[in-house]
Amino acid sequence: MSRRSFSEILAALKPDLLISDVLQPWAPAKALSLNIPTVLFMVSAAMPYCVLLDLVKISGSTALPLRSNHVHGYDYENDDLTLQDRLLQSLEGSCNLMLIRSLRELEGKYVGELSVQAMKKIVLVGPLVQELSEEEDEKTEIMEWLNKKDPRSVLFVSFGSECYLSREDREELAHGLQLSNVSFIWVIRFPQGEKISAEEALPEGLAEVVGEKGLFIEDWAPQKIILSHPSTGGFLSHCGWGSIMESMGSGVPIIAMPMHLDQPINARLLQEVGVALEIEREQDGKLGREEVAKVVREVVVEETGEQVRRKARELRGRIKGKDDEEMDEVVRELVKLCGWEGNKPL
Repeated sequence: MSRRSFSEILAALKPDLLISDVLQPWAPAKALSLNIPTVLFMVSAAMPYCVLLDLVKISGSTALPLRSNHVHGYDYENDDLTLQDRLLQSLEGSCNLMLIRSLRELEGKYVGELSVQAMKKIVLVGPLVQELSEEEDEKTEIMEWLNKKDPRSVLFVSFGSECYLSREDREELAHGLQLSNVSFIWVIRFPQGEKISAEEALPEGLAEVVGEKGLFIEDWAPQKIILSHPSTGGFLSHCGWGSIMESMGSGVPIIAMPMHLDQPINARLLQEVGVALEIEREQDGKLGREEVAKVVREVVVEETGEQVRRKARELRGRIKGKDDEEMDEVVRELVKLCGWEGNKPL
């Protein structure tokens, strides 16, 4: 939506408040000009914003860790604003209330730190992970395959919808999964325009060698259903925040393989909490099959990974049912901000 169209809609509707993220700082600026309060809503973790504000304070830099893997580029109307500009302008133009999709049990320390740095009251909205319906848990090929596996014995491998592995990383990961001897579901995706099948993308003969231990899915798989299945015992992930929320809600420990933006910081957070281990790359940035196999086995199979598995299960128990509790507080704060208390029905 262009700025002009947004401004016209905002002026015509005159809402009681605007909820916006930090990527369009002109939105809270326009709302402010119309005396409409803006509440910032962060859909990622608090910790990366703490790191970013620290970098700004120390050196003016906004360089978050990047990797050389294939990732989508983003175009914010070609306004040449840096991430620093967007964050600082959004903070300046918004009210003193901020919403974050997160859990105090996961990053309470950083929520408090961000509240001080941003000078905002922070209210958490919880994980915002939709509960599975009975219709979703249907007998698909994936479910039938999982049903044949032992409890917590399967590794789910997926890197979201905006990250892609290089050919070299894909091959090392494939060999690493084979070496681990752990059963796995791997969702293989390719950048738009790259016409190749999953079979062609794998090292020659690997699918046959892996056999029934591996299930290769092209493009998309029902992630929440797979993570919620009792046979799933680990999640090899890029550490996107939405995927983390789903994994923690299912009590599944994470094998971290971050790629860009906030993902390396998210991976660090998970390791601090004790619910993940990261696959360490070599000094030249390359992925090593032996390291992949070692970490996969430790998280899913070995006794040394029991603490990570236990902490993931414990966290699930602590956050179960948090959505309703957190959302009640969100509603109270928004009602208070709009001045509706005792004056206007919900």
